[in-house]
Amino acid sequence: MSNDTGADGGAANPALGPDADAAASEGLELAQFAAGCFWSVELTYQRLPGVARTEGDEAGTQYRSGIYYYTAEQERVARESLEAKQEEWKEKIVTEILPARRFYPAEEYHQRYLEKGGQSAQKGCTDPIRRYG
Repeated sequence: MSNDTGADGGAANPALGPDADAAASEGLELAQFAAGCFWSVELTYQRLPGVARTEGDEAGTQYRSGIYYYTAEQERVARESLEAKQEEWKEKIVTEILPARRFYPAEEYHQRYLEKGGQSAQKGCTDPIRRYG
């Protein structure tokens, strides 16, 4: 599984389509999670048993959250999960749920951005995520 930062369209980088990704091992499925390029979502998944709420003043479609599915079963699970979570929130959850499309890795300087800046759960760093830029 890759944890490359990137986008699902419009870049000049080589693209990986759903059919070009490495096949999942038996009993596992491929999953793709979207987040802003500097959010370092891998830290969230390394530390928390679920999705954490994020804060910040970023806005616009490039910062939207999304779940991109490869199979009908993944779509069903994603929609059921969103509906269950929606019952817990007053505000509408706006995470998009769409079929997976081509994936374009971002530039090298975006990859492992926080880790390169000294924040890495693997190095034992437990500091709150610092805001850059």
